[in-house]
Amino acid sequence: MHVMVAEGFEGYGSLKLTERDKPVPGENEVLVRMAAAGVTPLDYTILSGHYPKAKAPLVLGNEGSGVVASTGDAAFPEGTPVMFFGPYGVLRDGTYSEWATVHRDHLRRVPEGVDLVAAAGLPVAYLTAQLALEKAGFAPGKNVLAPGIGGSVGNAVTQLARARGASHAISTSSSSSKAREAGELGFSEVIDLSRETLRDGVRRITDGKGVDVIIDGVGGTVLSEALGTLALSGTAVTLGYSGGQKSTIDVTDLIWKRASLLSLSLMSYSPEAWQQAWDTMEPLFAAGKLVPMVKRTFPLQEAAEALRFLIEDRPFGRVLLEA
Repeated sequence: MHVMVAEGFEGYGSLKLTERDKPVPGENEVLVRMAAAGVTPLDYTILSGHYPKAKAPLVLGNEGSGVVASTGDAAFPEGTPVMFFGPYGVLRDGTYSEWATVHRDHLRRVPEGVDLVAAAGLPVAYLTAQLALEKAGFAPGKNVLAPGIGGSVGNAVTQLARARGASHAISTSSSSSKAREAGELGFSEVIDLSRETLRDGVRRITDGKGVDVIIDGVGGTVLSEALGTLALSGTAVTLGYSGGQKSTIDVTDLIWKRASLLSLSLMSYSPEAWQQAWDTMEPLFAAGKLVPMVKRTFPLQEAAEALRFLIEDRPFGRVLLEA
């Protein structure tokens, strides 16, 4: 089988197309014929040498989709379309491959109405969105801000908050072209940061109330600006740093509003928590209220270009590798 191996962690050039034997499932594992792998910022973090727990050589990719090929059971018989997420591509070989062995607890059937390839981009974004909203105490009627409508988490949170009854599901874009694209796709509460500030945009949309929940996957200056939009007793959850690992916070944005700042790491949750999150979201996928957005797919051998496209071009929608 073909795999894309990071022979070292020195950038895009470290990824090499390699031939390996098909993996053999271990105890409680299932062999999956990969359809596609999700390309994520974590892959770039690892490939850049900034994730010390990862060791080269390593097949990247911690989420993907495919079809159960062997050692299936009543829950996942042979031929079942599945998607999954886990320590793959971090602590063990991942999804940039034609075949993968996956622990049964990490598998989930592809939701009704979702394309098998597109499903590769669901797990990380939507599990993060659901668990973050829960952590922030989301309830119908609350105002939610998730900066970065073009990114996977910002997009997923905005969709999910809207589907679950938020009064306002607000996001942002750093460019007018992305803001227009978002509007064409039905996102009516996207703040164009090239035209107005984040605070002014939130104030306009919420009639001055502010937001009850912030789910920030961007970090950097965006987080510091977002905290200024919190309503009384609001909660912010920080979980990403594509916009920068350091942020300057005005503590009065928290103290005076009796607000909370929390963090989230998807890998810290148990597989049982992931499955419960899917139970909540699956009917929303089936009803068409949650729709995966794929910007571009690349063949497996172009993994380096796919990752470069994600990191440097910052597209609107997911980037996937087809096996």
